[in-house]
Formats: sequence, C-alpha cells, structure tokens
Amino acid sequence: MAEPARSDTSRTDIALELRGVNKTFRQRQRSGRMGDIVAGLIRPVYREIAALRNIDLEVARGAIVAYAGPNGAGKSTTVKIASGMLVPDSGTVRVLGMDPVRQREAYMSRAGVVFGQRTELWMDHTVAASYDWKRVVWDIPRERYDRMLAYVLDVLGIAEFYRTTVRELSLGQRMRADLGMALLHEPDILFLDEPSLGLDVLAKRSMLDFIADLNRQRRVTVLVTSHDMAELEQLAGRIVMIHRGEIAFDGPFDQLRREFADRRVLRIDTDSPTAPVLPGATLTESLGCRHEYAFDAGEAGIAELLACAANQVALLDVETHRAPIDDVIANIYVRWQERSRQ
Repeated sequence: MAEPARSDTSRTDIALELRGVNKTFRQRQRSGRMGDIVAGLIRPVYREIAALRNIDLEVARGAIVAYAGPNGAGKSTTVKIASGMLVPDSGTVRVLGMDPVRQREAYMSRAGVVFGQRTELWMDHTVAASYDWKRVVWDIPRERYDRMLAYVLDVLGIAEFYRTTVRELSLGQRMRADLGMALLHEPDILFLDEPSLGLDVLAKRSMLDFIADLNRQRRVTVLVTSHDMAELEQLAGRIVMIHRGEIAFDGPFDQLRREFADRRVLRIDTDSPTAPVLPGATLTESLGCRHEYAFDAGEAGIAELLACAANQVALLDVETHRAPIDDVIANIYVRWQERSRQ
C-alpha cells in the first residue's frame, strides 16, 4: 500500500475544529403494555441520551485522522455535526473556516461525505445518471466535473460499470461509486463513515489505496471512522477514540499501544505437547508441540519468558510479534465497559 501523508502537527492551518460541542437526543420510551400505550399518547416518556459531551477536536489540513469507538460512542454523530447534517446543542464548529450549517451552500461545495450504510446514488438509474444529476444540481463547473470524473472513473475503476443500473452493482462497486460521487466537486475535506463496510479483502484494499493516494496527491483532509482497526492503522498515524460521547484518547497508534498495553504474541515450538507455564503470559493456543501465548511487553520481558520456558522444555523455534491492533482495541473496550459498570 502507498504510504499516506501522516503529518498532523500544525496548529496554524486547521481544517476541522470542534470546541465544547455537546449533543443530546431524546428517545421516546415504550413499555409495550396496553395500559401504557394510552398513557404514552397523553404524556409520552422520554429518555435523554448524551451523544457528545464537550468535544474538543482539531484536524490539520492535509491529515488523515482515524475516529474510532464502540457502537453508540458518538462517531456518526460527530461526522454528521462536522458535515452540517446535525446542529450541536452547544459549542462551536468550524470546518475550512466556515460554519457547516450557517454557510451550508459554500461549505458543501468544498466538503464530501460518504456513509457506508447509505447511498446518494439513484438505485433504478445508472451511475452515469446519478453523477450527471449531481453536476447539474450542485452546479459544478464543467471543467472541474470532467477532470474529477476522469479521475474517479480511472483510479476507482468505475468505468467498467459506469453505465450500469445502481441496483445491479455489487456492494464493492456501489461503495466505489458512492466515493466517486462524493469527489465529483473536488472537495478539500472528506468524511468517511464506515466506507469499507461489507467489502471483501480485495475491494477493501483497493478502497484504502485510493484514499491514501487521494490524501497524498491532492492533500484532501480525511476523517474516517471504522470498526476495522487494522484498516485505520494502515491509513492514519493519529487515532481519536471516543467513549460514551467523550474523547478518551487522541494520539498516534504507537502511543495507544504503549498506554493501554503493549500486547505481544509469543509462539514457541518445543519437544513436548505439554505447554510450559509462563508467569506473566497467557496460553491462547496449543497444537501438538506448538504453543502460543499473549503477554504485555511492559510487564513481562521476552528474555525472561524464554528462559522460563527453556527450564521446562527444549525450545526448537521461537516467534514473537505485536498483537493485532483489533485485539488491543477490544481490550480497551472491555476495560471501558467494566469501568462503566462500577
């Protein structure tokens, strides 16, 4: 994969700025009991849900920033507020120096949004018809439109199904067409909410390559959400994690690993099917004479673990590597859930 631009250190050229942003939703409560249905019509009961709590966030121009968190953490709400689809209850939002709501028309001419679970494409028309509709309705200058159309048709591989009805496209093709449509007006900032949702391995790799190249070649600022942490780590150097509507972490992926546990995997081949007991490491798998352990490098050293194993069995081969970022994030979510119950 091409190496994306990862610099996000400048504070003099900010693409996205959220200050003290709060958003609360009201959910109507229904018990399902017949007696409560009538009472609910007269005096409905609501529950308030704080989706965002005093969010402060800055993203420099030309950066790719990963925005992650468990379901219901506030990721999509943040994206909708930053893209002008929702209005915060309080706080200020500035994107490219503009208010996304009050300067809606000027702002949307420079911003693009893709939601993995939604589409702007007309299902019963061709991709070409949807693209031409956007050109006319958005009043995109013909020269700009033609330039970006040629770019997305070529780089995203849309040309092969450009004249096909959207309903007939595979999920991977539709996602590429959605991303292409979001780029037709040549935006300066792009919000991607689960852009690779449901894609197979090859389609996902193609999507990630395109986003990285778009950022590097055209300096498009990207804020991307996903539940696939390996995907986010490939794209971005910086990750912002949100939990229960609050920023819980903001920094490089390496710092995330160090602060929350530098989890490693140790795999040893021995002369015995009996796995040695290694204090500070958890046995995760044993197949024949091959044994695999998980451990925190900040608490248990590899040399000590191997010395302990060698005292119990003969070591024939040794392999160690960092745990996948998905495992690290999963452990973080478990910690957060445990703290929430306390």
